[in-house]
Amino acid sequence: MNMDGPSKTANGHVVAFADKPVMVPGRRDFLQYRELGVTKASNGRIRAQVTSASQGLSEETGWHVHHCEGQFVYMLSGWVDLEFAGGEVIRIKDGDSIFIPGETPHNEIGTSEAFELLEVSVPADMGTTPCEKPA
Repeated sequence: MNMDGPSKTANGHVVAFADKPVMVPGRRDFLQYRELGVTKASNGRIRAQVTSASQGLSEETGWHVHHCEGQFVYMLSGWVDLEFAGGEVIRIKDGDSIFIPGETPHNEIGTSEAFELLEVSVPADMGTTPCEKPA
């Protein structure tokens, strides 16, 4: 088995070894994205990656939507504040999770100084488009 990142076993399982991370470009320059091999293994149906930051968010990401069926986020450490329509603000922290249906306007408005999260999206290739703040 190849030990240089996500590897497929003889039985078809895909394993991503923590000591051989495969880092990939992502939506935000100040974050690091670790690919877990799910995109290739699922033929693009699902994406799973670990996102981490060693420096907190210095400004809001801006209102945007993701073009996908949905985005699932599980906080491994730290916290993220998300704002939704009607001024609803949700803080997710260590052990919390949130499912955001596709095309849902939202804005990341704050983070802890460092954080790490697991993100799963369907499909793997989701687009992101800025949008106006909803009422």
